[in-house]
Amino acid sequence: MKVLIVLTSHDRLGDTGNQTGFWLEELAAPYYRLQDAGAELVLASPQGGAPPLDPNSSAPDAQTDATRRFEADPQATAALAATVRLDSVSADDFDAVFYPGGHGPLWDLAEDQHSIRLIQDVLGAGKPVALVCHAPGVLRHVVNPDGSPLVRGKRVTGFTDSEEAAVQLTEVVPFLVEDELKSLGGDFSQGPDWSSYVLRDGLLITGQNPASSAAAADELLALLS
Repeated sequence: MKVLIVLTSHDRLGDTGNQTGFWLEELAAPYYRLQDAGAELVLASPQGGAPPLDPNSSAPDAQTDATRRFEADPQATAALAATVRLDSVSADDFDAVFYPGGHGPLWDLAEDQHSIRLIQDVLGAGKPVALVCHAPGVLRHVVNPDGSPLVRGKRVTGFTDSEEAAVQLTEVVPFLVEDELKSLGGDFSQGPDWSSYVLRDGLLITGQNPASSAAAADELLALLS
């Protein structure tokens, strides 16, 4: 069982002057769920190398058992420091793909042609894709073989408008995940803000927020078992 984890390379939070990137919990929790189940993991990002970490996700109040384990794990931190370039990977080499969120993916992965093609190829080969929090936004240009939006008619979730408003970034992000998925015809639903909520529709798994990361990985493992 070989799983590709795709991270953002984007580090600027719009015009705010603040940094963004991937959210640590959304990498760490799935990383260990998958690794502990025996999966071989490969980390990739558009630019390769060390992807930017959203500094807020390593703040004391954002730490979890999984993030602390990750930061103390030399093998994990070495893999993170040396992600492979996304344009170097092939869907043929993996059994599944997992996308952690953070705000960064809204700028780069949502528009990245290699990411779009990867998701289409993985799903087209009958293999699952899981995306958490802001990462479902990277589906905005992914299409079915007939050219229709991938999410049209599918049960999906992602970071909600109310959660984005709570972190006061509604006017900063290039688009709102909830609004985008709805505009594409997705059957969007949500749980309470900041609580775990995961949907699976066929081979597509989406999680609402950081708290949904481990559960999304569990759903992915269920499809791989």
